[in-house]
Order: sequence, then C-alpha cells, then structure tokens
Amino acid sequence: MKTKTWNLFCFALLLTIFIVGWGQVTANVPNQKAPSQYAKITVVKTNYQGWRDSWVLSNGQVEAVIVPAIGRVMQFRLLDGEGTFWENPKMFGKAPNPKPEKWVNFGGDKTWPAPQSDWTKIMGRDWPPPTGFDSIPLQAKVDGSEVTLISPIDSLYGIRTYRRIRLHPQKPVMTISTTYEKVKGKPKDVAVWVITQLRDPVGVYAALPQASIFPQGYNRQSEELPANLKVENGMLSLTRDPKKSHKIGCDASTLLWVGEKVVVRIDSPREPAVSYPDQESSAEIYTNSAPDAFVELEFLSPLKTLQIGQRIDLTTTYTLLRRTTPNAEEEARKIIGRSKVTQER
Repeated sequence: MKTKTWNLFCFALLLTIFIVGWGQVTANVPNQKAPSQYAKITVVKTNYQGWRDSWVLSNGQVEAVIVPAIGRVMQFRLLDGEGTFWENPKMFGKAPNPKPEKWVNFGGDKTWPAPQSDWTKIMGRDWPPPTGFDSIPLQAKVDGSEVTLISPIDSLYGIRTYRRIRLHPQKPVMTISTTYEKVKGKPKDVAVWVITQLRDPVGVYAALPQASIFPQGYNRQSEELPANLKVENGMLSLTRDPKKSHKIGCDASTLLWVGEKVVVRIDSPREPAVSYPDQESSAEIYTNSAPDAFVELEFLSPLKTLQIGQRIDLTTTYTLLRRTTPNAEEEARKIIGRSKVTQER
C-alpha cells in the first residue's frame, strides 16, 4: 500500500513539474510574426466631423478615417500630424442626396466609373456622377484589422463596388483595393477610377516612365495647361492655379503630393499592352480653382468589358512621409528616384 501511494506521489510530482516547465517554455516562445504585427493595428468606431459610425484605422504611425455614411476614405494623416486629404467643412455631418441636381463635394478619396465620356450614353447626363458610385451610404464590413466598404448595385451600370482599406503593420502605408463586380444588366466597357482629393500643395509630381507613350510626357484634358507645368529628367511637376481649374493625364505609376511638412506618395503600377481610358491615361492630375483649394491625384485601371459575374480591380498604395529638405523638387526627386544627375547622363 505504501509502495502504491509512493508511486502515485512520484507520478503527481513529475506531472506537476512537466506542466510548470512546459508553461515556462511556452511563455518564453515569441508570438508568431503575423499576429504580433497585426495586433498593433486598431480599428475604432467613432463620430467623425458629425458622421456617426465612422471608423479609424491606426498602426501607431498613421491613421485612416473611413466614413461609410458618404462612401469615402476621408482622411489619411500621421498620428501626430495634420490631415493631408482635403475635406469640405461646409458638408460636415451632412448626408448625400441620392437624387442630386447639383453635385456636392465632400472631399476625401472615392471611386467613380471611367471613362467619364460614357456617362451621357449610360445615364442620359454627363454630370453629376452615377448615383450608385457617389451619392449613397455604403455598408462597412470590419474583418480583423481591415475595413471594406460595399456599395449597393448601381441601377444603370449594374455594378457593385468593394473598397478594402488596410494599413501596413509597421510602415506609414495605407492600401486600398477597389473592385467593381458586374451583377446585372448588359455588358459595359468600364475602368476603375480612384480620385483622391488633397489639400493645397506646395507642388504635385509624377514619376514618368523612361519611354512615355506621350511625346510631351502627358496629355491635355483641359483648355489650358496647369500652372508651372514642367517635364524634366523623368519627372513632371506642376502647382495649383487659384484662378482656373486644370487637368492632365499621363502614364505614370507614381504620383506625389508635397505639402509644407509631409509628402503623400500614391502608387498604382501601370499594366503593359492594355487599353486605358482618357487618351490612354493610367494617372491624372486635376487642380481646382478658388474657393475650394484642393488638387486631385487620380489613378485608372485598364478598360474591360464586364459581363455578369466578372470583376475588375485597382490597387492604390498611399505612403505618408515627413519632409527632409526645404526644396520641394529635391524632395520629390529623392523619393521617386529621378535624380537630375542620373537622368542627364
């Protein structure tokens, strides 16, 4: 009996040592890389500028503000800095009008179907934009550290849009994946068009490919060209004209907005051997006149004839950087790798 009791005691002691020891071992094992990274990203519901049920994504470096009530990513900013996206203070807290006679500009980042030149034959008007893409609230779906905005089906295009917004776990980077899904109706020739409105800049820049398809490096999309437009050593630059609005298109894959303290870099790689809207433009720059001081950096996907069940996508990546030099052009060339010395050789 004593032997049996002693054996049970020893077994219990060994089992206790094993459990405690295993607990110490597992406690010292570092977490898997992916979960520990994504745990740094927070997704918080908030009231933003009067819009309830908005969402703020943060990775400790940057914040992205998503407002489903108006279907926009309204802000992208450093955690301790001012916003870079332009917002219309006159529209704070207001709801979109599903039957607008006049377009209302909320600001922020949005998507419309391209080409705009097809709107008249599809909608019977050339302005304002299609209702299902611009003038209705969107559904917000939160999945871990990501938020996806989902639209109703636009009655004229038969398309539903998805915008998946996420932050890099360790870098000041936001990525938006925009998808158009053809749900009903006749086939439509369409491209994804992403429009980002940013505050009045010091300058706007585009990294042109070595062999641009445009003889001048761009195509004209307004009666007059933008202020201080220049193409030199692989880089296009311009400024905002407060007196008149202007627009150009180009075949760049990278656009830069340079502010007083920070820079926003937006990337969306151009695809080869495909057809693009707007005179083959994969990127466009629009500058607005007074009183609303903003510019638009825009990217477009290739054109595709969408049939029911088919999709088309465009991914745009936004990087927020602090300025390191007082000269805006030098800053831009350093960021996009268009050194004057390199280009002149």
